[in-house]
Amino acid sequence: MRGRQFTVVFMVGLIAVAMIAAVVTKFATTGLSTNEKVKLIRTPNGGLQPQAAPDASGALHLVYFAGEPNAGDIFYVRRERGREDFSSPIRINSQPGSAVASGTMRGAHIAIDRSGRVHISWNGSSKASPRGPENSDPMLYARMNDAKTAFEAQRNLMQVSHELDGGGSLAADKEGNVYVAWHAAGEQKGEEHRRVWLARSTDDGKTFTREAALVGETGACGCCGMRAFVDPSGALLLLYRTATGMTERGTYLLTSTDKGKSSRGARLDQWHLTSCPMSTAAMTTNSDKQVVGVWENNGQVFFATLDQSAQKPVAAPAATGKRKHPAIATNARGETILVWTEGTGWKKGGSLAWQVFDKNHKPVGEMGAAQGVPVWGLATAVAETYGGFTIIY
Repeated sequence: MRGRQFTVVFMVGLIAVAMIAAVVTKFATTGLSTNEKVKLIRTPNGGLQPQAAPDASGALHLVYFAGEPNAGDIFYVRRERGREDFSSPIRINSQPGSAVASGTMRGAHIAIDRSGRVHISWNGSSKASPRGPENSDPMLYARMNDAKTAFEAQRNLMQVSHELDGGGSLAADKEGNVYVAWHAAGEQKGEEHRRVWLARSTDDGKTFTREAALVGETGACGCCGMRAFVDPSGALLLLYRTATGMTERGTYLLTSTDKGKSSRGARLDQWHLTSCPMSTAAMTTNSDKQVVGVWENNGQVFFATLDQSAQKPVAAPAATGKRKHPAIATNARGETILVWTEGTGWKKGGSLAWQVFDKNHKPVGEMGAAQGVPVWGLATAVAETYGGFTIIY
């Protein structure tokens, strides 16, 4: 009898192992063909404008806004690999009310450096101090302390540029360089004369150089956000919207291969428009170590690899003309999830949508959708270690 019980238990155990192996194999060998493999979660603590960054250990770092849209705070939480819950929030801005969410494009950005230290940049509110030149809203920065228990006091990096408007961004590399970028006025005012400015640190954010304007006479769309990113080779990439002649507002890519000392530019598309569309952009790295960028043009969102292959940008399916604020992530299989908002605008919430693409940028499964994007809301997307995707909004 005891032997028969052992045999039954053993067989059940084999079946369980086989079932687990089948699940693991399914995730490892198949694409994301259904939206059940795309997980949606709300920003912790009712926050807005989440931005996420995974680290080398698989932990997820998240920054978000909370409070009054014109003068609120930004918070940091962490989710360990394999966990569902986030840590208790830590306020990042040392001056209460010095962050802003109005317009959606001015929120905080996050970067993780070589040691796992978290770096945050954000547009300062009208209440933030010290002010920038000519009483401009400041471009603020803070980094996590050495003990990784809190953030150091916020710093304003604007020393010569002024009229900060659209959102800035930051990036960090594996050599101790931290870059904070924004667009603003210099000697000449007006959108057509705005420049992209860059403050550089070579000591993991301990100190920064005075900001310098990067090469380019494209202008910059005043209240559009931009995005900074460091590729696997260490090159710095900056995506922003131009304002050439006050009529050409296509997306532009600046690339620096010498740690931000100089740059070359390339126009990614054209958009003939006389007003600011208040847009944002994003970048990530795919399984082939290529940088993939995503941006808006005339109510549609597009993504493409940002290399010399001259690949045609891929559009989100079933155009509606009401798409904004794209996010993107790629997994180890080379699959990409493109995420965007539908119908959002000034003081107006909307809905969320997404589409998964295979390695050849062909749609996989049906387009997903969800309601409940709040006023001034957008989404961020991350690839999970098991092959799925998580959207936080």
